[in-house]
Amino acid sequence: DLTNIASYLPFLTLTGDVGKFIYSMPIVLTMSLIASRIVSMTFIPLLGKLLLRPRKRPEPTLEAQRTRGFGRVYYRAVGWALDHRKLVFVLSLGLIAGGGALARDIKQAFFPKDLSYLSFIDVWLPEDAPLSETRARVEEVRGVIARTAESWARREGHDPDEVLSSVTAFIGGGGPRFWFSVAPELPQLNYAQLLIQVHDKHATAPLVAELQRALSTTVAGARIDVRQLETGKAVGIPVAFRLSGEDIPTLRAYADQIKAILRTTPGAFGVRDDWGNDTFSVKLEVDADRANLSGVTNLDVASSSAAAMNGAVVGQLRDGDRELNIVARLRADERAQISDLQDLYVVSQTSAQKVPLRQVSHLDYGFRTEKIRRRNQFRTITVSCYPATGVLSSQVLAAALPRITEAGARFAPGYRWELGGEKEEQKKSMAQMAVVAGLLFLAIFMALVVQFKSAIKPVIVFAALPYGAIAAVVSLVIAGAPMGFMAILGIISLMGVIVSHVIVLFDFIEEGHERGAPMRETLLDAGLLRLRPVLVTVIATVLGLFPLARHGGPLWEPLCYAQIGGLTFATVITLVLVPVLYAIFILDLKIVRWDRPGPAARPTVDHVVPTLPPELGELARALDGERPRAPTMIE
Repeated sequence: DLTNIASYLPFLTLTGDVGKFIYSMPIVLTMSLIASRIVSMTFIPLLGKLLLRPRKRPEPTLEAQRTRGFGRVYYRAVGWALDHRKLVFVLSLGLIAGGGALARDIKQAFFPKDLSYLSFIDVWLPEDAPLSETRARVEEVRGVIARTAESWARREGHDPDEVLSSVTAFIGGGGPRFWFSVAPELPQLNYAQLLIQVHDKHATAPLVAELQRALSTTVAGARIDVRQLETGKAVGIPVAFRLSGEDIPTLRAYADQIKAILRTTPGAFGVRDDWGNDTFSVKLEVDADRANLSGVTNLDVASSSAAAMNGAVVGQLRDGDRELNIVARLRADERAQISDLQDLYVVSQTSAQKVPLRQVSHLDYGFRTEKIRRRNQFRTITVSCYPATGVLSSQVLAAALPRITEAGARFAPGYRWELGGEKEEQKKSMAQMAVVAGLLFLAIFMALVVQFKSAIKPVIVFAALPYGAIAAVVSLVIAGAPMGFMAILGIISLMGVIVSHVIVLFDFIEEGHERGAPMRETLLDAGLLRLRPVLVTVIATVLGLFPLARHGGPLWEPLCYAQIGGLTFATVITLVLVPVLYAIFILDLKIVRWDRPGPAARPTVDHVVPTLPPELGELARALDGERPRAPTMIE
């Protein structure tokens, strides 16, 4: 129990959103282990007294277990392994090497998407789109959602009316924070967000893929992203590259190079940057000197031009319970072209002076960047994309990164790029997990030192851990589950379980050592007599994990498969390889000594007399002085 608790408590050191997400797990497991320990030492013995009855047949002796059934096979197999321990150890290293080679191509993922009833859609129009155009696109998206959900339900054999629960739209900005990892967008006329809720949470993932295909091919003039909720820390767009510098055109040019590479990368779609497209703008530049000589101000110029083009409120008309503004502006044919603006007259607000607008200003045409984002005080543009359905972001990144690295090496001085998105968050979390793993192994080592009263024997325990870890990784490869935060979490917690199994064997081996039993028989009998508790623990854990692996969703699958494979293989390691490693440490490396304790020293009269009545004590001392073997008689 102490080693299991020591394997969970280091997770409390995780910080940030990942730490908040995982914080309750070590607390709950630690309290459960403490409670189970209390129950096992109080309530379980009571149940044993009430329910257990004497066996009609006596328990088979150790000699009988060695020569019958599975015990006979195990005894011979482990005996052969002890006789050829060096060969067995080399073969085990080959298994680790083979598992490592198989695990090189394992898929990588930060946090898998969990099962959820909710998903959401981001609708982006061009930067200069009015709110009316955004509203029209949202209505079009609603229709596509309804038709796609109905066709998907009929194809999958579901009731079309039992797929969608609700579709809620927020136009002109994001909705309220409905999920901890979804940050609401600021109000902007060209943006809308739709929140989709389904009746069956297992339908969310396939429906999201169907909606993305349908909306991308049906709705024109808008960039539409259909997204599932993120479970861990907010990542946003999973594949992202940040470019920093000062000159806007140069940054735009480098960003276009990165976007061109991503567009030709298999599995990538929805390539974009966070600055948006440049928009055409007309700027009225006022000549301050001429305006002052003409007796008009910048305010006069702005008021006259705005009133002519957009109109000015000159009064109100009441219509029942409503008030309608009366707006005065030029006729449509007088303001149809931008050049008509220069034919206006500027009227001074402080005098009767009228001046042609073209005499005090000129028009400047051009494209303008609507959004300029900064990071650490530097102008930074982020180029990003989504992985296609069935493709992980790590696969897209692995395909695009060599070419992006080559392009980044040609950037001018003062311009740099760095990875963002899921890969960046994964590196941060893995750094914290490395600290957790270090604390975990240190805590387990100290617990084992206290348990065995030795600093060498815990090394034998740790020697068995890599085999369980490789087995867990191979299980992920076979199951097709990605290696991510949850898988690493499962592997780290697996270490505590493996250690507890090894301790079960070590406890028997140490008892045999104290009794002065032969080393070979002790190592063989340890696995034979401790087989039942080890198998009961493994079978109970594995059977309990299978339902969660099958129906718990993609979030729990990596953790479950890692522990199922690791525990199954760790049972073989515990029962076969641990005796081999113990023998190697004793016979070959000679780090651990196996010395039989000598015969117990005979008690002298000085030890015995204090425990006797006074009369016998005096007799004992008298006999001890007269007969040399008096202590033997007293015993």
